[in-house]
Amino acid sequence: MTFSDILCIFVHIFNTKDTQRTMLKLFVPGRLCLFGEHTDWAGHYRTMNADIQPGVSIVTGIEQGIYAEVEKASRFEMSSDAPEIKSVWSNFSCRMNEGELKRIAKSGSFFCYCAGVASYMLEWYKVGGVHIRITEMTLPMKSGLSSSAAICVLVARAFNLLYNLNLNTLGEMNIAYLGELRTSSRCGRLDQACAFGVKPNLMMFDGDEIEVKTLNVKKTLYWVFADLCAEKDTIRILSDLNKSYPFATTDAEKLLHKALGEWNRKIVKKAVKYLAEGDAESLGKLMTDAEDMFEKYITPMSPALVAPKLHQVLADPQIQPLVYGGKGVGSHGDGSVQFLARGAEAQQQLIDYLNAQGMRAYALTLHPVHAVRKAIIPVAGFGTRLYPSTRGLKKDFFPIPCPDGMVRPVILILLEELVESGIEEICLVLGSKEERKLYTEFFERPLSEEHLHKLTPEAQEYENRILNIGKRLRYVYQNEKRGFGHAVYQAAAFAGNEPVMLLLGDTLYHSNSNKPCALQMIEEYERHNQLLVSIHQIPLEEVNHYGLLSGVWENKERTVLNVSKMQEKPSSSYAECYLGVRNDKGKKEYYSVFGQYILTPEVFAQLETDIQQANASGDTQREIELTAALEAVRQKSGMIGVRLNGVMYDMGNPKTLQRCVAEYAI
Repeated sequence: MTFSDILCIFVHIFNTKDTQRTMLKLFVPGRLCLFGEHTDWAGHYRTMNADIQPGVSIVTGIEQGIYAEVEKASRFEMSSDAPEIKSVWSNFSCRMNEGELKRIAKSGSFFCYCAGVASYMLEWYKVGGVHIRITEMTLPMKSGLSSSAAICVLVARAFNLLYNLNLNTLGEMNIAYLGELRTSSRCGRLDQACAFGVKPNLMMFDGDEIEVKTLNVKKTLYWVFADLCAEKDTIRILSDLNKSYPFATTDAEKLLHKALGEWNRKIVKKAVKYLAEGDAESLGKLMTDAEDMFEKYITPMSPALVAPKLHQVLADPQIQPLVYGGKGVGSHGDGSVQFLARGAEAQQQLIDYLNAQGMRAYALTLHPVHAVRKAIIPVAGFGTRLYPSTRGLKKDFFPIPCPDGMVRPVILILLEELVESGIEEICLVLGSKEERKLYTEFFERPLSEEHLHKLTPEAQEYENRILNIGKRLRYVYQNEKRGFGHAVYQAAAFAGNEPVMLLLGDTLYHSNSNKPCALQMIEEYERHNQLLVSIHQIPLEEVNHYGLLSGVWENKERTVLNVSKMQEKPSSSYAECYLGVRNDKGKKEYYSVFGQYILTPEVFAQLETDIQQANASGDTQREIELTAALEAVRQKSGMIGVRLNGVMYDMGNPKTLQRCVAEYAI
């Protein structure tokens, strides 16, 4: 045991407090495979035959799912208030005993899936018990929508969060899969995609390796899926198809390998393109094409895939005017059907029609991520550390030599980065109305003819760019100095109900690529549609000067962090024990905010609540901190940290200012 390990034990002892039992509310959706069914298990056979193509599929969570409340317990307990479960299966409770859990996993009940995951958690993580109470279930069972996978993910997530196991989403998904395999089920690797929420994801299956990438949706798409209420034999389907793997020996088997490999990859590539372009018509036609390929090359391999009800519904003349296209779901057979409707009205008409025909139909609406088109820059600070220069010049107007030979003020560099990244409106938070004149003079008043003629032609052209930036500027005022969160909240009306980028007015960001840091942030937001903060690594000996974030990496490149904890200015000993993030060599690193954020409407709602609570208590001088609001939102809906490819310079720090002037122009 190292000295660091011993120190961590002592820090843990002194920081452990008796607290009330934590109860968390969780929601896990079902999943719908839009394209690429069966390619998950087919791609796994690459471990035996390298000539098999990696599998790819597009899978999305749906709006229907399982709602639950979870808390630590001495035993593993499952209970339900949901009528869909309560009327069929009884509640149960068992000891956290590996043998007993594995026995229940083989029992065949709905809760056997839960016991399978719990047994895996106990075996590998030595956890205690949990009590999971299902409060509502809107997800239909045995319809190809992975109700079993959803409950497996629910159990894995409950253990992960309650016992602070620091598993990322892919880790939860893998444990859900391995836990379900301990039952009599033979689930596929894509079933647990419900772990990633209600958004489309591209999944890639290369042997034992799985990659997941969130896809962009350009415009709202209206899906309808329905339980055909017919017969489907998934076990027979999978058994028959697996006979053709890992090596194809007949022409039919070779065509099956192509259909689930090369030809499917081409279809999925087109689907990703059509989603990103918002081309619903082409996407619907592609669904029909995919179904035709399935019927021609995959269905002949199993009698259980003959699906008269599915093809009757797909060809129904009453449905055709309402949809762009349709196809089967999951393992296929007569399980479920999906359609891409022509709009919201057609979606509802189709649901009504399918229900009237004795099926159970549901809506799935995939919404585009709000484009980030607004930004906020607070510039109300005095710049105490740069006194006495700030007596005559605001720190955001300090001149910085740039690579093109021009000398720009800090604020202009920031504004140009935002405009280059596609931001349309920018709100400056000023300390008073009197300060506005400084900005309007710079960005809105044209140079005199005398001064203009002294400039080079290139500089004269650049003058127009400055004036065009001025047209994008809006102003609000922080008349009371009540903290950074209070300053940001002054722009709440400007932000409206949209995501908004936040930059620090005394910080410069220099990208190490041809893509500005702000644009890197915006592109990540489009992937995650979630509260976003930029992060950068800092030395352990400096952590007491910063707010730290920790969590687990969501990608192999270790650039996307699922944030699980925030701590303002911790001691180095506390940070070493609780806030380290492992790098690819297993060593701990420490991350602080890089100075760029994309705030969601929930952040402004939380700031408003914080201000109202402070005022109601009579403490009208209390500082309203942004970090506290971010943490509250993180606890409710999560937060993503993004490590940008760039360098930040804190212009309020004399040493950093000196370094910036020396380095920025290079």
